[in-house]
Amino acid sequence: MLRKELRRGYWCECWTEDVIGRQPRTFVASFDADTAAQADRWVAIILRSITPLLDTDACDEAWEWLYDGRVTTRQALLRAEPCTVTVTQADVRVTWAIRPALFLPIADREGAELPACAYDFRALATVSSPR
Repeated sequence: MLRKELRRGYWCECWTEDVIGRQPRTFVASFDADTAAQADRWVAIILRSITPLLDTDACDEAWEWLYDGRVTTRQALLRAEPCTVTVTQADVRVTWAIRPALFLPIADREGAELPACAYDFRALATVSSPR
């Protein structure tokens, strides 16, 4: 069942970018959050998950945002200001962008029946590399 009213929330995206410019900016993921807390939590969970894989400088950037920047981000979101969080690992810059949004009822994914064509797409099998 479609809701008839607009829903306020936050649109979150993650992008990667080659800082040297050899590769174009690449979209990685998106998330529609209902609250500022949910939006910054999306970034925080990802950052905490990847910190063991980051070099020292990138890890420091991540933890600096987790300890200090997260509060600033949440406050800005509550004032309806867009925010970004960026971590650079070697030649790759990862940016999470969060901005206030109004979600249209037709774009709402909750409780909606997917169109028949949605079932035509199948996930590709992933190949794991030996360690």
